[in-house]
Amino acid sequence: MRTPLIVICLVATAGLSFGQKKDKPKENSNPNKAAAIASVEMHKAELIKLSDQIWAFAETALRETQSAKVLADYAEGQGFRVTRGVAGMPTAFIAEFGSGKPIIGIMGEYDALPGISQKAQPTKEPLTAGAPGHGCGHNLFGAGSLGAALAVKGLLAAGKLKGTVRFYGTPAEEAVGGKIYMVRDGLFDDVDVCLDWHPDVEVAASTQSSQAIIDFIVELKGKASHAAADPWNGRSAVDGLEAFTDGVNMLREHVKPSVRMHYTIVNGGDVPNVVPEYAKVWMWVRDSKRAGVETVFARVKEIAEGAGMIAGVESKVTIQTGDAEILVNRRGAEVLQKNLEFLGPIIYSPEETAFAKRIQAVQDGEQTGLDGSIQPLKETAETPTGGSTDVGDVSWVVPEITLVATTAPANTAWHGWSVVACAGMSIGHKGMLLAAKSLSMTMIDLFESDPLIKEVRAEFVQRKGRQSYKPYIPDGPPPVPQK
Repeated sequence: MRTPLIVICLVATAGLSFGQKKDKPKENSNPNKAAAIASVEMHKAELIKLSDQIWAFAETALRETQSAKVLADYAEGQGFRVTRGVAGMPTAFIAEFGSGKPIIGIMGEYDALPGISQKAQPTKEPLTAGAPGHGCGHNLFGAGSLGAALAVKGLLAAGKLKGTVRFYGTPAEEAVGGKIYMVRDGLFDDVDVCLDWHPDVEVAASTQSSQAIIDFIVELKGKASHAAADPWNGRSAVDGLEAFTDGVNMLREHVKPSVRMHYTIVNGGDVPNVVPEYAKVWMWVRDSKRAGVETVFARVKEIAEGAGMIAGVESKVTIQTGDAEILVNRRGAEVLQKNLEFLGPIIYSPEETAFAKRIQAVQDGEQTGLDGSIQPLKETAETPTGGSTDVGDVSWVVPEITLVATTAPANTAWHGWSVVACAGMSIGHKGMLLAAKSLSMTMIDLFESDPLIKEVRAEFVQRKGRQSYKPYIPDGPPPVPQK
């Protein structure tokens, strides 16, 4: 549905969804931005419905069949050209509108996390015990980004802007990193600037990087024997596993404070009376920069080799995936910041505040409620404190502008039931709508100013320098699960 042209002559209020407290609404001197805000308002009910559908589907990585379909179908119904199943992933797609340069991209995610099903209520109770849930708010991410792309599409269709808007439906961020395969296939190579957002506990134009990570498995293969009758004829893979984990834990004393190492034992033998012939560890190594990760990973591989020698078993290390750190773009963040400040803070109802405080109380957190204020632009920290994301890989091939928006309260566990609860109700919806508006306005800034695009890209080139980029994924197709 196209945005009616009449809206470009109207005064757009920044607080349409957010309850701006000012006596007089702000006037938007840019008619295209006014139209974009109006577009998000006009499609608000549809975007919330999309988000709630994906929240209910709660599909995990590379299994987001229904989630990808409702987003792609909606985009197609709105006049986008949709290409499904890109980069070898049935749940990845691209929706675009327009032609020629500039090409401005925006990304959306929609995968859930296993085992954290939750009702949209402030006390812990699963919808379905043991089922997945959107503990990172990706149901909001995909719908909100598509809403921003739709607002820009209306202006392209009306001839108010020139170029191409491209929405990337990106699966499996919580697992193998679908964006990495899309990068490897060159799907971002012609993009001038790309944008994304992520649910959070605050509203900010992000100026922070993420941690680089390598995700790998260590397998140890020995020889089975009777654990009582002839253990001397066996070679225990679990002995090798224990030697490996001991070595990793001794290494902790000798790595930089920015390094994180975590593992889980996937297979540690079957029964006590058989010398186990197979053991498996799944491990992640992180650091603030890829170079640091690679240094630690080299040591871990040596530990795996040594563990095999200690136990007299074979050891094998296999990389599954990994993420580069985000290459920050402060010039892009400055543009996004101005649009956030124009829109103003998210204002919450007493009921929403009570909902958030109840969650905080249940989790023994300080009952601060929700923070919908616009954070000032922060200095970029040398060492990031957050996790890892495949957005980092995109940021090494195209300038990336990132927003975080409040969708849940602070002082609660992320990747947990409380975030699932907020993502399925109005607290999450408000963050999503703010994201759609501010990102669409930032895309308009880029479409309207070629010099701005050049400034954003110049910073990208300067920050990347002579560093080369290579994805941490094995050769071959993505590990799409068989039906």
